[in-house]
Amino acid sequence: MFANSTTITVVYNDQHLHTPMYLFLCNLSIIDICYTTITVPKLVYMLLSGDYTLTFTQCFIQMFFFSHVATAEDLLLFIMAYDRYVAICNPLHYHVMLSKKNCILLLVAVWATGFFNSLSLTLTTSNMSLCYSNIVTQFYCELKAFAKIACPNTGFQLFSYMEAVIFGFLPFLCCLISYIKILRVILSIASMEGRKKAFSTCSSHFIVLLFFYGAGVCVYIRPPTQYREGPEQVFSILYTIVTPTLNPLIYSLRNKDVKDALIKLIRLKSK
Repeated sequence: MFANSTTITVVYNDQHLHTPMYLFLCNLSIIDICYTTITVPKLVYMLLSGDYTLTFTQCFIQMFFFSHVATAEDLLLFIMAYDRYVAICNPLHYHVMLSKKNCILLLVAVWATGFFNSLSLTLTTSNMSLCYSNIVTQFYCELKAFAKIACPNTGFQLFSYMEAVIFGFLPFLCCLISYIKILRVILSIASMEGRKKAFSTCSSHFIVLLFFYGAGVCVYIRPPTQYREGPEQVFSILYTIVTPTLNPLIYSLRNKDVKDALIKLIRLKSK
């Protein structure tokens, strides 16, 4: 909460950071705050009280908001990869392709898509019947954990695969293509100093992508099993708690503009 709130405050207070990349970064920080506030408070309550029960209403409300921010982050990371692609591969068209109007439209599309996808996912899941158990083997309500205890349903399985392809594989593939093209441009730069400068502008986002998709693959691509939930829960903690905490640190520690703006803000507050 503190790290992501600080990132938003720093970007808001520094006019030099009012650019598309930092606008997207602020939205990523909002998503990361949502991740922890959706999952951690209930988990802490359960651990302290020993009460591990959850009503269906609470479960599906949590599932709706979690799916909303998860979809939004997936799409936002792709847009941030596109932002880096345009900045490095088409720098002369950057301010035209990523104008203020276009950036706002992209962000509206990200949050609206997340909302409608989450709504359809939650409604579909809430209509499933439970056959195997009423125990969710996860510390929050999400699609895969619920699918393990639901009755076999071909339509639901097809829906799950479509979710994985549209909001998992396709954004990842687009990010991968963007970075392949970025890498080709960077390697074509003659000077070593020029290569370092170009790579430094996208290295933070690349590291965030590795954390997000690495943890996501470990959680959702692993084959379902009834007996080894431990590793999956560990990766879920990385996915929902550790990664959102590391994201602002990665961007601030590896970004000179953010560090300079943070130092300036601290100096102003101390006067």
